[in-house]
Amino acid sequence: MGINQYNLEEALKTDNENVCGVTDDGLYFNNDEGILANYPEFLENLFSRSDNLIALHCEDDAIISKNTNKYQKLYGENIPIEFHPLIRSEDACLSATKRVLEIAKKHNNRLHFLHISTQAEANLFENNLDIREKRITAEACVHHLWFSDKDYEKLGAKIKWNPAIKTEEDKKGILAALLDNRLDIIATDHAPHSIVEKNGTYFKSLSGGPLVQHALPVMLEFFHQGKISLEKIVEKMSHHVAEIYRIKERGYIREGYFADLVLLDLKNKWKVSSENILYKCGWTPFENQIFKSKILKTFVNGNLVYADGIVNDTNNGKRLKFSKIR
Repeated sequence: MGINQYNLEEALKTDNENVCGVTDDGLYFNNDEGILANYPEFLENLFSRSDNLIALHCEDDAIISKNTNKYQKLYGENIPIEFHPLIRSEDACLSATKRVLEIAKKHNNRLHFLHISTQAEANLFENNLDIREKRITAEACVHHLWFSDKDYEKLGAKIKWNPAIKTEEDKKGILAALLDNRLDIIATDHAPHSIVEKNGTYFKSLSGGPLVQHALPVMLEFFHQGKISLEKIVEKMSHHVAEIYRIKERGYIREGYFADLVLLDLKNKWKVSSENILYKCGWTPFENQIFKSKILKTFVNGNLVYADGIVNDTNNGKRLKFSKIR
């Protein structure tokens, strides 16, 4: 359920057996007032009254605006893309995350932090509780694990995301936080903008990109590099997702659960090209990347929906159901 400053009463009516929670993510695209992390009084009201899982994007708009003005004075409309992580900076992320975290702890809410992009933020979270007992959880995204600010020179706006892809140290710190359970799940923040929407000057290029097709191959590369185990990948991309969002009968291979499965070949090298991109937007920041592992088949609700490059869309999905959070 999408929430902003003007639909609080409606959002509070959300039935969390049919809807997994409330979020402001994505709603700020056409909203000059920005995201909820910048409105502590509203968050106090929301957190004091909501029993739902609340999932928030956290960046400080005032810091971003100050940084934007600084670089706009120097470069006008043509701010180089490599300044994106300096505009949407570590300070902007850390300030907002700290603010929201403090309010949530005060009210003991179920709060999920979306797309953590800095090592400093990851260090704010705890790892001393089982996933089912955590009231506050957080996620890492594939692009923040794979890319760093060194990649802007080659890929430009194709890796322009909010929050921004930052330093090599941040990338390593986020992976370390995943491994020691300060960060709980791996997500994509999939946003399949057209390549036209990604082109243009700094201000015209939209943030976000397509990621769902290549998320698992990326994580399997880390496995081949000895950085993460297969068990940890499954935990962070399946088990913990089901636990955090309280998704019924999914996320595990268990009798009576829905068979949402992938069949992998861990030793099947392939190269990402325009011919094997499945996104309708037709592009990926991973083009020409060689992956060592390949997804052969995908099953959803026990139905084969993808096999060897062919998508079978004759079977419809099913609405997810959720358990009560408290």
